[in-house]
Amino acid sequence: MESRFGNARTQTKEENAVVLDFLPYGYPLENKMMPLAQAIGTSHFTLLQLVPRRGEKFEIGEIAYIGEGKREKVQYILGRCPREKLTETAKIQLEEFVEKSVKENEQKFVDFFNSAQAMNTRLHQFELLPGLGKKHTQAILEARDEKSFESFEDIKKRVHNMPDPARVVEKRIMEELTELKRHNLFIG
Repeated sequence: MESRFGNARTQTKEENAVVLDFLPYGYPLENKMMPLAQAIGTSHFTLLQLVPRRGEKFEIGEIAYIGEGKREKVQYILGRCPREKLTETAKIQLEEFVEKSVKENEQKFVDFFNSAQAMNTRLHQFELLPGLGKKHTQAILEARDEKSFESFEDIKKRVHNMPDPARVVEKRIMEELTELKRHNLFIG
């Protein structure tokens, strides 16, 4: 499988997850009354369902350790959280998390603009980003051939009519998390 940036992916597990919503009685309309948290892994944007230890509760926005060894508050990981089960609260928190992550990891996403490749003879990775088409793709490729991009601001300055690159990346990540996509650029 290809990674977000075209090179071989190393299968590393999430160490921490941010709690997006806590359902003390589980999902409504399901017969299991098991408390669980909807969360997102901090390094690979993996949507997860976490079951707390007996008597533990999660706060929205809390960072929970989910790595190997002793977990303070997490009894076990129930599995990936299906996108269709995300609560409205979780979706709002998810948008805030994605926005914050893109800002904090700007260089990682600028590197994507510097290294994105054609997927086949008719489609480039840039064309999967919301609002970017063939003209934007050509302009980005020409600008990066002159000199690598240094920041989102640099991309905006050097590529004519470029939408805000941070917002474009945020929108694509949200699409990949909440909709089934044929190709993913940023999530596993």
